[in-house]
Amino acid sequence: MICYDYINEYIRNTIKKNDGLLKELEIFAKENHVPIIQPEVAKLLLVTGKLLKPKRILEVGTAIGYSAILLSKVLEPGGKIETVDRYELMIDRAKANFKRAGLEDTISLIAGDAVEVLKLLDKKYDMIFLDAAKGQYPEFLPECLRMLNSGGLLFSDNVLYKGMIANDDLVVRRKKTIVKRMRNFLNAICECDELETSILPVGDGVALSYKK
Repeated sequence: MICYDYINEYIRNTIKKNDGLLKELEIFAKENHVPIIQPEVAKLLLVTGKLLKPKRILEVGTAIGYSAILLSKVLEPGGKIETVDRYELMIDRAKANFKRAGLEDTISLIAGDAVEVLKLLDKKYDMIFLDAAKGQYPEFLPECLRMLNSGGLLFSDNVLYKGMIANDDLVVRRKKTIVKRMRNFLNAICECDELETSILPVGDGVALSYKK
């Protein structure tokens, strides 16, 4: 947590609870230690997505498909989502969840290492959601910039990484490389002439980057 516990608890208590498949996936994730976006991040993703009204979304980091299913709620009619993941167990489970949600024709899952997959994609997107390996964000960035439409949004999760990004005293030795790379990523998106970026202490840290 990067905010006071009482603030997180209060914010989460204001959020209407999900039901159906999303609720089931939240329970599964908690019981099986699968990382999914935190409730306040999920709400921010929904609000920004509905304002943007994207036709095409790219997600980097599928896991069990929770956030892709969530993002399907903000698509313009006929819109599409492409999501990338490398872990076979997650891929199979996510595909099954997309089928259960009736979204097989809306969400396409691309199997492979995101660093390599992004280089091969030749499409344009209105919204890109980064939620994969934190140490690889700097490698994702050039491809995200190439594929993001003007007026589009790059939404990057976990950018404050348990507070380590902002405070050297919190950095765990084995995480030093990730911290260094994430700081480089944040410097890049904040200094990039193509982007207007805001870093928010929501969840584990979120960066919203608007492409001019």
